[in-house]
Amino acid sequence: MSHYVHNLRDIEFNLFEMHQLQERLGLPPYEQLDSATLRDILREVANLATGVWGDAFASADRNPPVYDPATRTVQTNPDQKRAFQAMVDSGFIVADLPEQFGGLNAPAQLRWSMAELLLGSNPADHLYLAGYPWAAILWRIGNDDQKRFAELAIERCWGGTMVLTEPDAGSDVGAGRTKAEQQADGTWHLSGVKRFISAGEHDLTENIFHLVLARPVGAGPGTKGLSLFLVPKFLVDLKTGELGARNGIYATAMEHKMGLRGSATCEMTLGAEHPCIGYLVGDKHDGIAQMFNIIEYARMLVGTKAIATLSTGYLNALAYAKERVQGADMLQMGDRTAPRVTITRHPDVRRLLMLQKSYAEGLRALVHYTATWQDEVTRAEAGDSTVDLSLAERMNDLLLPVVKGVGSERSYEMLAHALQVYGGSGYLQDYPVEQYIRDAKIDTLYEGTTAIQGQDLFFRKMVRDGFAAVQHLGGEIEHTVKQGEGFAEERKLLGKALADVQAMITTLGFWAQGAGAGQAELLYKVGLNSTRLLLALGDLIIGWLLLQQAAVAQAALDAGSKDKDLAFYTGKIATARWFARNRLPLLSAERYVCEHTDDDIMTMPIEAF
Repeated sequence: MSHYVHNLRDIEFNLFEMHQLQERLGLPPYEQLDSATLRDILREVANLATGVWGDAFASADRNPPVYDPATRTVQTNPDQKRAFQAMVDSGFIVADLPEQFGGLNAPAQLRWSMAELLLGSNPADHLYLAGYPWAAILWRIGNDDQKRFAELAIERCWGGTMVLTEPDAGSDVGAGRTKAEQQADGTWHLSGVKRFISAGEHDLTENIFHLVLARPVGAGPGTKGLSLFLVPKFLVDLKTGELGARNGIYATAMEHKMGLRGSATCEMTLGAEHPCIGYLVGDKHDGIAQMFNIIEYARMLVGTKAIATLSTGYLNALAYAKERVQGADMLQMGDRTAPRVTITRHPDVRRLLMLQKSYAEGLRALVHYTATWQDEVTRAEAGDSTVDLSLAERMNDLLLPVVKGVGSERSYEMLAHALQVYGGSGYLQDYPVEQYIRDAKIDTLYEGTTAIQGQDLFFRKMVRDGFAAVQHLGGEIEHTVKQGEGFAEERKLLGKALADVQAMITTLGFWAQGAGAGQAELLYKVGLNSTRLLLALGDLIIGWLLLQQAAVAQAALDAGSKDKDLAFYTGKIATARWFARNRLPLLSAERYVCEHTDDDIMTMPIEAF
């Protein structure tokens, strides 16, 4: 029996009841799609996720890929091979790609719905599928030869990686020392060492292409001096598509990790034995901007992965709690003859379950809300003049660090609560939650740590944006507070939470302005609160989206919803009310801490820690 428990009902609720996606299907750029097709796709992906795809989840953890230092190759286990081939054969992985790549040009909302199902079931193997989205990005930003390469990569299912991190530089990408020297034939020879490269080497595909950040000889320091290069494992004849000589990029080690063990995370050495040939992407030195096309996709992917893991963790814990009999009802604790009850009768277990449910469903709502803005961008680029492209791009930019940063932090936190529901049993490998926790911890770390997401949110997505996108978001939330129907107490609490978060933004903005006017030390106060702001904004958005969902659920009940949906809609309403009353008031305390921040811990001698 599969470890994976999906929530397809809630996914479809987001797609078709919250966001009414069906109203845009059949119209440009989704002319070939209708709601029945999307539902069929999701059902089939869910079947795959609970079948052969999910079968490799525990297997790859217990028997992870093996690195052979003699051949510098990585061998995956048979279950991983079966899962990977089943996914390729299904064709689902290209559903959101343009039609010229065999895809359906599906909306982002479907892309991330499918991703949730697959990432919740088998996140490690999903990383080996990165060649598809990376090739699609290369096709958009590359020159004609690179477009041809991208077409071959998709057609022949090649693996793909993003290669940024170096041993000494870590998150400071601009400190990277991998260098590139131009050759007479227009190619480049790269040399250096990269680390933490997901799926850097494996035996699942005939070729792997690496998108590598390197510094051309003579280029300046920092991120502005970096360029992006296409570096295939095997060189390719673009006319025939045939593989040629082995390129000079090799896996020279594989990391032994706490979790996500099924994903081969490699150290990659370039140009040590023979030339590592690279091709300048797009024939221009614009590496960090080009790589951000990939980074932003990856951050959405990581946030979705975390949220998907939380969802199945919660649903597994719920199923266990419904069956586990222990203790008497609290109202009969003094009666030794009282019948034993399932632990769902214990108040603190219900508190833990509601905490997980509210974040699992609220964070899923955040992913879907973000995806609607991505779809707005697609519609605008397809010529829909009713869409404000600038606003859509700004809103997507604002929400990405929230999806990644809040999604990963809250999911890891909530998965610990899922384990708590099991008690000691949850600590055993008899149940999947212990692996969920290990696999999910990386989500707070890679593609930018939570601190990086918080700083990105404030400095790039707020200050640099002139606070335009966050003001628009505030306006949408304010509309719900003032114009919503029903849920008067919850809307009042939402309004207070909005005021608290807005006050935090104002406070950080005041400090940033003071730092720009010569009081540089005020930046420390911003740094001490940027993660606090990130998490607070995330809770505000979750509370808002849950309340919107409750309104949709109430309308469905008022309209006489069928019996099978009564529990679902009742749960939506209860979840929104609980979150508003139990989590949103905490933002007042976060505001107080923020506004009363001093820099004592920055001036305290390190020996005092």
